[in-house]
Amino acid sequence: MTALVGGVVAGAALTLLSEKPPHRTVRPPASGPQAQAQTQAQVLTAVVSGETVALPQLMALVGRQEGRVRARPRDAGAWAVLGRAYVERGRRAADPADFPRAEQALLTSLRVRAANTEALQGMAALALARRDFPAAKEYGEQALKAAPDRWTAYPPLIDAYTGLGDYTAARTALDNLLRLHADAAARPVVMARASAVYQDRGWREDAVAQLSDAAAAAGTPAERAACLAGLGQLAWDRGDPQDALRHFEAAVRLDPDQRAAQAGRGRALATLGHTEQAFAAYQAALARHPSPRDAYELGELYEARGMTRSARDAYEQVKALVRREVAAGVDEDLLIGQFEADHGDPRVAVARLRAEWHRQPGTEVADALGWALHRAGDDKEALTYAGAATDTSRGGVRSALYAYHRALIEQSLGLPAPSRRHLLEAIRINPYFSPLRAPVAAAALRALGDVPDVPPPGAAP
Repeated sequence: MTALVGGVVAGAALTLLSEKPPHRTVRPPASGPQAQAQTQAQVLTAVVSGETVALPQLMALVGRQEGRVRARPRDAGAWAVLGRAYVERGRRAADPADFPRAEQALLTSLRVRAANTEALQGMAALALARRDFPAAKEYGEQALKAAPDRWTAYPPLIDAYTGLGDYTAARTALDNLLRLHADAAARPVVMARASAVYQDRGWREDAVAQLSDAAAAAGTPAERAACLAGLGQLAWDRGDPQDALRHFEAAVRLDPDQRAAQAGRGRALATLGHTEQAFAAYQAALARHPSPRDAYELGELYEARGMTRSARDAYEQVKALVRREVAAGVDEDLLIGQFEADHGDPRVAVARLRAEWHRQPGTEVADALGWALHRAGDDKEALTYAGAATDTSRGGVRSALYAYHRALIEQSLGLPAPSRRHLLEAIRINPYFSPLRAPVAAAALRALGDVPDVPPPGAAP
């Protein structure tokens, strides 16, 4: 009976493979029998380990694994690799259509061979791609229990704990990962996770050091590009758009499919006064790999420049892309709440974000819910969540946007001293943090009688 059930499950998953794949234009992988054999082995290992892989190589791996599972439908390992490759392809290409395929492949792997670590880690990675942190935690902990000495079990758990706001567990998982002394090929992944944890804790220098070392140790251009994009974001977060642009452009040169770097270029170029180039960078990112978050950023840039019709079109694109994501099982309640709070109905935002907070109470959600409550007129409760997002001694994050949100909530409550303090903090962290909100922060601070000793928002440094 087990063999029959396994055969039925595999058959159902094979039916999914017959669906027409999304059209993508990609560069060919390395040529030559020996080079291709090496590439195949390296790509397979990298995908299973959670390392960044170039999109053309992911496309080639998916094709090979689809052929393998058709020929051997009860090969649990082949299904697990295929599922993980779908996750990575969907994530890198910003195409959620791959996520249901990944789910079917990974569940097939688990049904063919229960509790296999590769499939459990793949399910954790899929849950993270869908912003489902409770599921990522559950699958990640199952994978860790099955293979406690395997370093690849820890990075998904660190991300899951962070998304749930459990920073103590995230730091413990990182400490355990660092004690395992993973091999040289794994070092960039390990250091990138360490950098993210340090950034959340406000240890900026340590975060930059870890990610710089990861970039130096990267074994492939795609992996190095991902690290450089991360360094660009760290530079942006500390208010250095010139350094951010340098890193983003280096990342794009190494890997044109590095979407975060393309959008980051737009962000930095706009701050440096190169508005038309900024629009082009965002549009290039959206044309290649359409992401609702990037469309939202572009819409706000249009709005800040007084281009109302273009902003409206970008916001409509946000809605369309969100619908596509949700249809593929992605939790977009955070983004929907953020959008509704500033550009729609704040009461809808509060309802969405309150439910999200009960399900996965991370710092991003705390900030967004606090701001939505403020926009809906409930400043007293809003301050509770804004405090949770910004109190670094209790898990909050040092963020210009979060400090700005808290400052305006305090201003509405008639608390000028703390409002002034948090406005100063926002501008000192990053005076360019938002094309719409940074000028409001500077104006609010001037109204309180202080002039920031930094360049005015929107001006080139």
